[in-house]
Amino acid sequence: MKPIIDAHLDLAWNALHWNRDLTKTVDEVRQYESPMHDHPARGRATVTIPELHKAGVRVCLGTVLVRSKPEVVPAEGFSRRDLDYQNQTIAHCVGRGQAAYYHTLEELGEIQLIRTSADLQAHAEHWQDETPGPLGVIMAMEGADPIRIPKQAKLWWDLGLRCVSLSHYRQGPYAPGTGSTGPLTDAGRALLGEFAELGMIVDLTHCSEPAFFEVLDRFAGPVLASHNMCRDLTPGERQFSNQQIEALIARGAVIGMAFDAWMLQPGWRIGESDPASVSIEAAANHVDHICQLAGNAQHVGIGSDLDGGYGTEQTPRELQSIADLQKLVDILAARGYGDSDIDAIFHGNFLRFFLKHLPAEN
Repeated sequence: MKPIIDAHLDLAWNALHWNRDLTKTVDEVRQYESPMHDHPARGRATVTIPELHKAGVRVCLGTVLVRSKPEVVPAEGFSRRDLDYQNQTIAHCVGRGQAAYYHTLEELGEIQLIRTSADLQAHAEHWQDETPGPLGVIMAMEGADPIRIPKQAKLWWDLGLRCVSLSHYRQGPYAPGTGSTGPLTDAGRALLGEFAELGMIVDLTHCSEPAFFEVLDRFAGPVLASHNMCRDLTPGERQFSNQQIEALIARGAVIGMAFDAWMLQPGWRIGESDPASVSIEAAANHVDHICQLAGNAQHVGIGSDLDGGYGTEQTPRELQSIADLQKLVDILAARGYGDSDIDAIFHGNFLRFFLKHLPAEN
């Protein structure tokens, strides 16, 4: 079994907004949800802490995920009761609750929050132990909306936040995300300045293309893409163009592969398409594409995004739990990837990246 670093899991959102006890097994969570019908993903969870251990996930980026949408009408259209709030003050407080969830899991011994490169190095020394220890979590933020004003970035840094994407879907307070376009806002430019001073890592996932390139022009600090695929293989603005991928490679970034079916198969329609029509092989196609552009296997990893608002109704047919990520090992080996390259894709690339870019000390 290969150790995995998963660059994108919405653990706190699942616990606090889906009311999932992530200390239980996947089967227990599914059983608990079996009478629930509020969302197609109910009873189809793929991620819990025991399942992460079973999968060989040693470290993940655990997100804070809250959106500020002043136009929010929860019962209509795009907005979500469990995600969208009327202003940044509310989003900030909800996000603080998600951060508190990670702190509480750490107090309970379920996870270890990784704040520094020394934390990560010490944690990695035990990955091959028979009992490898608590799940390592690097706190991340998907959409910077919970940072109420740019100067508040330091407060979040002190809470343990180490990686932030500026936007999620549609226009946010700092940048346009998927489904919108345009440059950074003035607040977004100020936030980048705060991040540069702190040493915060910027995640370019979901950033609209004009804002994406503006970030690269304005921000000299570390960048990555936690969960993004290739537009050449799955058309649509949610995926990266070759130009974007090449720009990330030039900056030393790592791009995490997501396992959401609509990001893997062209024409997939959420709620209509059959997950049986998609294979994990499709993710290997995206791995190949990035490796061909890079000329090596040093810029691709795993950012599964499993249980990111969906369950097995929207995963490849062979992927019924996060433990099934290990099936990618044989798929990549059959395509000629050597053991060292597979290790790099599963954990080595993100390990190298975070050892370099996390602060040496708190």
